[in-house]
Amino acid sequence: MSLLNPSKGWRSSSSRLLALYSTLFVAWSCILMGVLYYEVSTYLDSLAKHSLMQRQHLFARFEGEQLVEALATSMTFDMRAIDAYGLFDEQRRPLSGPIRLIPDDLPLDGTIHELKNCIDSDDPNLPRDSCDAVATHTRDGRWLVLVRDNGSLFAVTRIILHALLWGISLTIIPGAAGWHLLRRRPLRRIRQIQASAEAIVAGDLTRRLPLSDRRDELDMLAAIVNAMLERIERLMHEVKGVCDNIAHDLRTPLTRLRAQLYRLQQQAEEGSPQALQMDQLLAEADTLMARFRGLLRISELEDQQRRSGFLVLDPLPLLHELHDFYLPLAEEGQLTLVLEVPTSLPSLTGDRALLFEALANLLSNSIKFTPPGGEVILRGLDDGGSPRLEVLDSGPGIPPAERAAVFRRFYRVDENNAQGGFGLGLSIVAAIVSLHGFKLEVGSSERGGARLSLDCRPSLITEN
Repeated sequence: MSLLNPSKGWRSSSSRLLALYSTLFVAWSCILMGVLYYEVSTYLDSLAKHSLMQRQHLFARFEGEQLVEALATSMTFDMRAIDAYGLFDEQRRPLSGPIRLIPDDLPLDGTIHELKNCIDSDDPNLPRDSCDAVATHTRDGRWLVLVRDNGSLFAVTRIILHALLWGISLTIIPGAAGWHLLRRRPLRRIRQIQASAEAIVAGDLTRRLPLSDRRDELDMLAAIVNAMLERIERLMHEVKGVCDNIAHDLRTPLTRLRAQLYRLQQQAEEGSPQALQMDQLLAEADTLMARFRGLLRISELEDQQRRSGFLVLDPLPLLHELHDFYLPLAEEGQLTLVLEVPTSLPSLTGDRALLFEALANLLSNSIKFTPPGGEVILRGLDDGGSPRLEVLDSGPGIPPAERAAVFRRFYRVDENNAQGGFGLGLSIVAAIVSLHGFKLEVGSSERGGARLSLDCRPSLITEN
């Protein structure tokens, strides 16, 4: 079992909540800016039309030369390129004012109209973009055209728009910085919790999840988990103690029982039915004692205090010793035992005797289940600066559905196989691998049999 890596970026809940809050804040700010812009634009538009209407009513009181003088006087107070006028005779010929031509799309009805293209002229001081215009008939029969550029008042809306955009940008920048800083603290705590959880999963039930002084939600959850771990550790020790005591206490009566059976066997006549029954009883007693020894061995290996004796060692001499030790057994079974190692391998940290026991279990299993004429390979590899030790064979292999179950105690792939053991060999291997923090992978070899690979980098036992 492996733990997930801590969430990064947008996957973490804190990042998502902060991003959601920022998105809602920006969306609400945009809505507010849009409403404000619309209200100001509507108000300024009505204000511009009202101002133009007042000018129209003012100049409607004059006629003749008084009208010309009033128009000329108004130009001294009006801003050029914003307000403009044009006075035309009855035949629409220009008489005075900067506007020399009545716009084609301006109806002569005395009503204010909005023009998309205001004045078509070479004079840069005349309004050119959108404007409000009105053409009115004076008392003396002439035509007066009044124009007011919309951009003059709408400059205020642009100022408001720019201010809102700056406000939003200045809010987003510290918001993004705050999002980055606020999500780092929970992720750092999650990584600390994950490190402790991985150690607990690896078998160190004495570890506890870290607690901070803030006593927040994570601390509440960690405290609950720690209470559960304390209860589980206590129950595990109680169960383990009972099992160990049973196994230990039964060894003495079983040893006495076997001694009595052996005396009875010696007293029976050779070849008699009583002697044959004694042989079977002795075999059963030896099987029981071997199982109890295996259980006690696993219990001993699960004690994490054995790590204190770990040393840095070279795996090459260990592989050569294993090959030499099991070569006669392989030849006796008409098998070929091959050692494939490079000239050097990276060192590893562990208990040499325990690693020898683990690899010996794997080799003996391969030799036991590989039919005569087959091949067993003991291989050492340099896997990215860490050693990888493998045992491969040409036997029947381990079915994929049972590769995770073979590490359970008393589990055997084929219960009817006469060569099957007690189902404790791979359990002992798993206990040794877990003690070292290595990774044991079960797969298929290139020769069709099983491949058991020991990755000597700290990890957990998994299925390949």
